[in-house]
Amino acid sequence: KKHYLWNIRYRLKTKVSQRPVGLKGGRKMQNRKVAIIDDDQDSLKELEKILTLAGYTTIQVNDILVAVDAVINNKPDVILMELKMPHKNGFALADAINRVFETKKIPIIAMSNLFKDEFKWLMDFCGIKRWIKKPFLPLDVIWAIENELEENNQWDMERHLAGVEIMA
Repeated sequence: KKHYLWNIRYRLKTKVSQRPVGLKGGRKMQNRKVAIIDDDQDSLKELEKILTLAGYTTIQVNDILVAVDAVINNKPDVILMELKMPHKNGFALADAINRVFETKKIPIIAMSNLFKDEFKWLMDFCGIKRWIKKPFLPLDVIWAIENELEENNQWDMERHLAGVEIMA
């Protein structure tokens, strides 16, 4: 665990081009895109700053009504979304994203200050892979994103080794 935290601190202090190739966030992972969907402009700016420092490219969406189109057009590697938003909640948005063939494999990480045990089955049903409770530390966000990317890559590799063609 200490080694992992050191890696994240190292990543936040060094430029992407200076990192060794084997380190997460180095040249191999430098083009990873994260979509941030939140109606709060301050949260969007804060998350964009954190993720840019960590070496990610961000796509910011503050209108839930255009969020599905933005995800389809930009095809991010991970989606980071707030659950409590006007017009439509995050569960409905996650369900809408998972119903589209091009975006159903994109991992979704939910953010909220309100989580209950009853929400666990709803998150599974809507395709939300992980959740982060607000307020959170920058390392919590980076840890969640990197774990989702790692799990997604392992799943794709297992399918590739088994001879299954990867469509998306």
